[in-house]
Amino acid sequence: MGAKKSKPIISKPLHVPISVSNPPLDLPMVIMLEIFSRLTIKTIFRCKTVCKRWYRLLASDPLFLNMYHTRSPNFPCILFKDRHANPSILELKADYDHCSNHERPIVLSPKFHLPPLKSKIYIIGSCNGFICFLDGEVHDENRSVYINNPLLGEYFKLKLPKLERRIVRYVAYGFCFSEPFGQYKVLRLVVTAELAELEVYTLGVDKIWRNVGQVLCPKPQCESFGNVNVNGVIHWLGKCTRIYSFDIGTEEKKPLPAPPGLEVSYWDLTLAELGNYLCLTDNSSSEHLDIWWMKEYGIAESWTKNCILKYSIQPDILKDRFIPIMIWKDGEILMRRDGGPQLVSYNPKENKFRKVKVYGGFAATRYNPSFYSLKTIIGESFQVSNAYPMTEIA
Repeated sequence: MGAKKSKPIISKPLHVPISVSNPPLDLPMVIMLEIFSRLTIKTIFRCKTVCKRWYRLLASDPLFLNMYHTRSPNFPCILFKDRHANPSILELKADYDHCSNHERPIVLSPKFHLPPLKSKIYIIGSCNGFICFLDGEVHDENRSVYINNPLLGEYFKLKLPKLERRIVRYVAYGFCFSEPFGQYKVLRLVVTAELAELEVYTLGVDKIWRNVGQVLCPKPQCESFGNVNVNGVIHWLGKCTRIYSFDIGTEEKKPLPAPPGLEVSYWDLTLAELGNYLCLTDNSSSEHLDIWWMKEYGIAESWTKNCILKYSIQPDILKDRFIPIMIWKDGEILMRRDGGPQLVSYNPKENKFRKVKVYGGFAATRYNPSFYSLKTIIGESFQVSNAYPMTEIA
């Protein structure tokens, strides 16, 4: 059966399928890696099963790892977490349309991607393809914190200090990356009746947690914080509409000014990073959604408000809170509904909302996939475990 004639692969690499039955083994190495680095995650894993040569290229070739990482993400990726199910990864392809059939995400199951788990997990954060999550409740004595690359099945378990249940009122975690310093850090905010202290663990450097001092914020909005990274500084929101920051490299802590005159309950506010700007979303009104942009970092007077009318939102989701995830195709702002497992997209040019037919979970965050090993960030001297060397494609 003859193969159909196709357009040159290099001219449109994102849309050209590779024939598994007739792999182009005679192509130059650089051309093959260029093609592989432009494929979707699912296609890459299917290609790994074609032959030993392809498996070696996609599993460990340094040129492929670097090409994929520098180009990643080829497609916007979202990490979902349902209230009861395991996490899943979704790629929004270049030709994705709001009205198309909803995508099937890559399901991350303990058998193939994650370490052996004891209970329900909480996603702490994601940096450059590495995921940090908590296994167990924050006050559980048997809780565990893992760093995991779900595409490779590799994981590293952090040893946590013991908590005194009678003293500790609240614990929150964060996961962040400093590009200038090339360091990944896990943060731990421990709140007692008297004070709040921040502890830091630098991957590949620290062997124990370090106390970096007190924090004025009595309690962040949720069990995880530090996902809003702008200019190498992470941010979280506290009560009284106060914004707190932690410089990942210098480990300096300081407050940031909120928009002047903003008097809204902090439960109606959400911090986000959009286009490398620090943003504050105000969901207090049923008629409009306000997004504040800090145009000049650290300058209170630079806060600029974008008022988005909700007239184009469907009535059944009108009263939901909308939490920004990322800016994607054509400058649209992709958001998740806080009240349901669904995404919406706002087009600023048309001033319209659209439902995005993706049903992955109740929590969603941006995810940049990577095929780099955990040993590249923690070093050869640390023990890296492997859940399973294969990946299950849903």
